[in-house]
Amino acid sequence: MRIKQFLVLPNLPERIKHLQDLAHNLWYSWNPELVRLFRELDEELWESTNQNPVEMLSRLPQEVLKEAAENGEFLERLDQIYEKLQQYKNRHSWFHYKYGQHDNDVVAYFSLEYGLDTGLPVYSGGLGVLSGDTLKAASDLGIPMVAVGLLYRYGYFRQVLSSEGWQQERYEENDWYHMPVQRVKDKNEKPLQIMVELDRQSVHLQVWQVMVGRVPLYLLDANIPDNPPKIKDITSVLYGGDKEMRIRQETVLGIGGVRALKALNIDPAIYHMNEGHSWFLTLERMRDLISNHNLKFKEALPYIWSTSVFTTHTPVAAGNERFDPILVQRYLGEMVSSMGINWEDFLKLGRVFPDDKSEPFTMTAAALKTSAFSNGVSQLHGEIARKMWHVIWPELPFEEVPIKSITNGIHLGSWISSELNDLYASYFGSRYNDRPGAPEVWKKVQGIPDAELWRVHCRKREHLVNFARKRFVGQLTRRGASQLEIQRAEKILDPRILTIGFARRFSSYKRGNLIFADPERLNKLINNDRRPVQLIIAGKAHPLDNPGKEIIKQIIGYAGEERFRDRIIFLEDYDINVAGVLVQGCDAWLNNPRRPQEASGTSGMKAAINGGLHLSILDGWWAEGYKGQNGFKIGNGEEIENVELQDKYDAEMLYNTLEREVIPLFYALNEIGLPADWLARMKNSIQTAGEFFSSQFMLMNYTDQFYVSAMSAFQRMSAENFEPTRRIAQWLEKMSRNWEKISINSVNFPVSDSELLVGQKLPITIEVYLGDISPNEVRIELVTGWLDAQEQLTNFKPFVFTQQPTASASPNGTYSFSGEVTLTESGRFGISARVIPRNDDLPHTIRPKLISWW
Repeated sequence: MRIKQFLVLPNLPERIKHLQDLAHNLWYSWNPELVRLFRELDEELWESTNQNPVEMLSRLPQEVLKEAAENGEFLERLDQIYEKLQQYKNRHSWFHYKYGQHDNDVVAYFSLEYGLDTGLPVYSGGLGVLSGDTLKAASDLGIPMVAVGLLYRYGYFRQVLSSEGWQQERYEENDWYHMPVQRVKDKNEKPLQIMVELDRQSVHLQVWQVMVGRVPLYLLDANIPDNPPKIKDITSVLYGGDKEMRIRQETVLGIGGVRALKALNIDPAIYHMNEGHSWFLTLERMRDLISNHNLKFKEALPYIWSTSVFTTHTPVAAGNERFDPILVQRYLGEMVSSMGINWEDFLKLGRVFPDDKSEPFTMTAAALKTSAFSNGVSQLHGEIARKMWHVIWPELPFEEVPIKSITNGIHLGSWISSELNDLYASYFGSRYNDRPGAPEVWKKVQGIPDAELWRVHCRKREHLVNFARKRFVGQLTRRGASQLEIQRAEKILDPRILTIGFARRFSSYKRGNLIFADPERLNKLINNDRRPVQLIIAGKAHPLDNPGKEIIKQIIGYAGEERFRDRIIFLEDYDINVAGVLVQGCDAWLNNPRRPQEASGTSGMKAAINGGLHLSILDGWWAEGYKGQNGFKIGNGEEIENVELQDKYDAEMLYNTLEREVIPLFYALNEIGLPADWLARMKNSIQTAGEFFSSQFMLMNYTDQFYVSAMSAFQRMSAENFEPTRRIAQWLEKMSRNWEKISINSVNFPVSDSELLVGQKLPITIEVYLGDISPNEVRIELVTGWLDAQEQLTNFKPFVFTQQPTASASPNGTYSFSGEVTLTESGRFGISARVIPRNDDLPHTIRPKLISWW
């Protein structure tokens, strides 16, 4: 049967045509004025369409649209908002004013998921929401970014709980023609398609676009008629299927993503990989450089390395994506062979130990080896990542492993409640969001009257309670609960009492059930007559994570007990909408992972910017965010190897903190009935989150530390048809060939006494044999620090030494370098020396195996 397709669009009156443009830009998701405008058209329809303006416009009766087109006040606000978007898109922002010379150097951002808004369900949780907030922040800051991902036919699952509390998954097909995505057309006005070879089979991919303010997001879709069913399934479900499905998805994302950008005539200066899922983009970049620019494999590598940024989110070794080399060869072997790359040389890129042929291909290891710029997502996670991957750079102390720390952040406009945003604007200035992280802006929160801040917060708590009741009634109704149970559910929770939120992915290490470790003690806490407490909990477990599902089931069991059922509630189907209501309305936000397994965590930041007080283990961002008077800590960062002992200890610390700090502080009212000390912490919480934990502040750090340096490398190395790249490759080959000949012959001190005085200056000479390597190709460093009990240097500091003039004429490759060290503190002091390559055309020269110690 042949079917002729038509795309039927809403018939908007000419005067309100701008609504269609506004609905197709995710800018609406962080513009409260525009959301209010859509809500006015039909509040109930707005909610029933998952706050999706595209679908809502398609379902509005024509008479409603006609009425809006004749409403003068509505039209005036519509025109103002549309003009505001045009100004936003055309204005110069932070990036232009600071780095205008790089305005045309595009950052290509790749992620397997994007959490942008409830109405576009192509995300599962924290990683996706971070990706979405990153694009919004890039738009705000004017960073020239494009993004690439996959368009999942079913997205992530919808969560439904059985009457016993067991999580069940339901997959709903996404209707892209009623969502804020649009097919990209080619020059012939036909849908743009690209092709990728997978296991000797052609995969045709359609390209869709989502506009996120000024940033375009391109999503690849395999669900098109040209593909057989097995191929269509590649973009069916997020995080579904086995290892074979994962390598298919990640190949499509990486290789297909680079080809899509090329088809769109976008030539990025740098590529930012958000987790290792997209590393196969590196292979397509190699193919392009080899095929179209006549570079060899070893010439392409330094260019790719210099222009790649990699962010790792996984603090547990087992959590990193690994593939069997046989599977990798099945899908990528032919492509690698066609480029003239030796298969073993390629596999070495993905091995921690390159010569271990039994080792799987690890995406994180490959990304770290081929990216000059790598980072963890909090200060603590950066430390963990440096220790985890130290084996790639065994010659370095782990503190110097080239993995930096750039802490995650949240997009302020997306997560601050509209009521609180209005309050902030009235005290900070209406454009306070244009200056992310500015201390002088966020210090003004201290000047907001307590009564005003408390009034807004109490309204949000009331809204949360009403939202939770309504949603819980819906859950019970779907399960076939009795009318008596439903009537009781309509009155659960109390909008006046201390409300604690806990919502995240249910994985064992996050310990969603820790607060239930002592049910009797919890009962006394939450049912205290004078100082009651209530808990609102939400979150999903991965479909294959049965231990996570057991935790949810256990919580549902407790919540159903008579003593808890009015004070503890579990909300089904956690998503961005539920998250927003929770973080804006809770008084305290609970987070209790097993340290140090929480890489960053951002839900607590979202609560903090809304005045919620973070109550957390000192893990992830809270290890650096906690300042003593801006929230609460559980324990002091203790790490116990025995998991059962750790859980028991942390549960005790949690109960103690609730009993001794959180609950008394909330209920300590002053003479006018306000919790003054609690409000003081709320203001400190807001100030901390605003100054240091916004996605704008995060992206400014990425730009300052990574992007601009990578953009400069792109400009240098791609000049003259990549001739500088070829020279660098030759230099690296020379260094690798001759490096083992280097030796530090001596480190000469002017004193023989082992006891020295603070303030004493030591002139030191280092004699080095370099062989065929020139002195200006290396950096000679003296390394000083304190000695620990194992005679290892700690808190060390390198000093660069200069070549002595007479050494330049050395006939045998031996040279002398000199410098001076001042002893600034007392204690056991140690000195060593090392040689590192030097090349000013590279972002840095910390390369595995290219470092020599005394």
